[in-house]
Amino acid sequence: MPKKINLFLFLTFVTVFLAACFRNGTSTDVLANNKNLNLKTVEELYQFLTYDENRYPLISLHRGGPTTGYPENAIETFAFNASYRPAIVECDVQLTKDSALILMHDSRLERTTNGSGKVDEKTKNELKNLRLKDPNGKLTPYRIPTLEEALAWGKGKVIFTLDVKQGVPYDLVIRAIRNQKSESNTVIITYSANQAAVVHNLAPDLMLSAPIKNVSDLLRLNDRDIPDNRLVAFIGTSEAEKSLIDLIHGHGIMCILGTLGNLDKQAKQKGDQLYARFIENGADILSTDRPLEAGRILDFYIKKRNITSKFIQ
Repeated sequence: MPKKINLFLFLTFVTVFLAACFRNGTSTDVLANNKNLNLKTVEELYQFLTYDENRYPLISLHRGGPTTGYPENAIETFAFNASYRPAIVECDVQLTKDSALILMHDSRLERTTNGSGKVDEKTKNELKNLRLKDPNGKLTPYRIPTLEEALAWGKGKVIFTLDVKQGVPYDLVIRAIRNQKSESNTVIITYSANQAAVVHNLAPDLMLSAPIKNVSDLLRLNDRDIPDNRLVAFIGTSEAEKSLIDLIHGHGIMCILGTLGNLDKQAKQKGDQLYARFIENGADILSTDRPLEAGRILDFYIKKRNITSKFIQ
């Protein structure tokens, strides 16, 4: 009898210890699954990003998920994060002087590279000679990728959400997607129903991210004849009312919650388990600046509920 009690006490201690490590974010990524999002057709993308009760919750890597040693909007950073778990890669598209599409958030080079000046005053070759900085300002060996290089790398690995910066023609972005045959793993971010309509008219088969922060936003998208299965909804950077989320889900549309900013800060202060609460409250995709911490929580959530998807392999 004493042996059984000791064994029980030991198992209880191990459980409590691991839970404490998990809550405090000190554990290693023991739940990392090294699986990719393997989508072969645009119809599979529609299916995967259509909401149902068994949807697979995901992390969206804001600017690709930069961290120490890994700069924003770099293929090496995408690969680093995708090696841990299936991911959506949010990245930024700018236009060079010679009309090449490259990945860069800022209109200027100083913050993220060892160059200077405006992006649209440099040629692609000039930009390719620069090196990227990590979030701490440390120079890395990594270079600015073109959009097509990123799309070529991402096939069978991730879903891209492309934030097309002001002044970048949508038709050029769509052409790059077509050239790489990346329709099955690319979503274009829009910021209004009018923008969404422009992109949809240019490429009716492509999926779009659009803001839906109230009932009127959803009605405006419907009025512009954008099918529900072409949409994912950005519901903002604070939790939405349950009634709105239920309405969006009722249309089969998945919800992206931007935890970047205040919600990431809350999770860091109060405990990373908050990320599970966001999912429980209706978010389907968490757009975060803390992908490793949020990802660990989602791994645990997915494993505990035995959630699977035929598109994650």
